[in-house]
Amino acid sequence: MVKRREPTATQRKPTTAEIEAFAAGADGGQTTAPALDPNANRDYKAIRVPFNEYEFSKLEELASKTGRTKLNVIRWAMLKLSEEVQKGS
Repeated sequence: MVKRREPTATQRKPTTAEIEAFAAGADGGQTTAPALDPNANRDYKAIRVPFNEYEFSKLEELASKTGRTKLNVIRWAMLKLSEEVQKGS
């Protein structure tokens, strides 16, 4: 025997405020960007950067002079340059 399925009426109706919030978001309304943590885990993105021999020797030289790891030198230089560019704007 076939069991008939009946729709359940357990879903609640959205409120007017919820509908307006959804519509504002869909129309490009106010959206807040999440605050980014500079000390967060480094598991968001990874890139592979090939270096030539000259660039790699400069990286090793800078790392030894500053007492940083090669990856830390790259991150530090990127953040330092970003600050300088923002100050210049």
